[in-house]
Amino acid sequence: MPLLPAYGDLENPGNFARLVEDVCLLVEYNPVPWTGFVLDRKVIIQKVAIPTLPEITRVVYEMKAESEGATIWLCKSMANIRYAGELEKYAAKPLYLHLFRDGRDVALSFKKAVVGEKHIYHIATQWKEEQEASLNLRALLGPERVIQVRYEDLLVKPRRVLEELCSFMGAEYSDEAMEYHKSAESKETANSGLMWENVVKPVLSDNQNKFVKELSEADILIFEQVAGDTLEKLGYKKYFPEENERSFTEEEIHIFSEMNQKMKDEVRQQLKPEDLQKRKAQEELIRAVNRRMPV
Repeated sequence: MPLLPAYGDLENPGNFARLVEDVCLLVEYNPVPWTGFVLDRKVIIQKVAIPTLPEITRVVYEMKAESEGATIWLCKSMANIRYAGELEKYAAKPLYLHLFRDGRDVALSFKKAVVGEKHIYHIATQWKEEQEASLNLRALLGPERVIQVRYEDLLVKPRRVLEELCSFMGAEYSDEAMEYHKSAESKETANSGLMWENVVKPVLSDNQNKFVKELSEADILIFEQVAGDTLEKLGYKKYFPEENERSFTEEEIHIFSEMNQKMKDEVRQQLKPEDLQKRKAQEELIRAVNRRMPV
């Protein structure tokens, strides 16, 4: 979405075709491949009702679902919450799943991950923005359109949570859902990089409250100074209950930003060459589109 200015007027067939091409390439270059499925650009253009990026996304996912014999599809990108306003313009209204987790455990996970922010201040800021937007969307649309799932509940009682989810979205629950880690797709995904290594494991019921031992008290404090109120809104207790949220100075944020970039560089340097190679095509595509952005 932030790169759309690079394509100009999407009512122009040539501009729109270029956007469709790049969307398809982004999918085809994904480190986790969509096996057994061909993205036919001409068919996508024929199926779209209006020339917009969300419409391309809908058609691509529906085509993938149809190829799997499925009638329901879900995109789990956290970035979707930033474009809910765009999605709400459509006649067919989507359902939303607000899956939330203790933000301090989220921060711990991102500090280790290949992608995402690395400094606790930046992780906390993004987490707070996304959770507040999700809470606001639920307040606007109501529980019929937005279901909330606490990650920690999913770990402890996965079947019950999945049954509730299936009921919400009109699907029939099957015990096969709990065997996800044995599927060929999970094995293929796990082989695509360290980021997905846990998808071949059963539900990790103890994968919570790790931040208490693994984050420094300084990091926990910064997180709670940025997003403590949001933690409490979602039912989590603060580690430093007497501390209130506060604004950081421009100088502090500048220092955090420099540290954030340094940590990103260090994580990238630790990647295996094969992991870097799998990400190369997508990264080069994004850089190419960025070069077309109007000044």
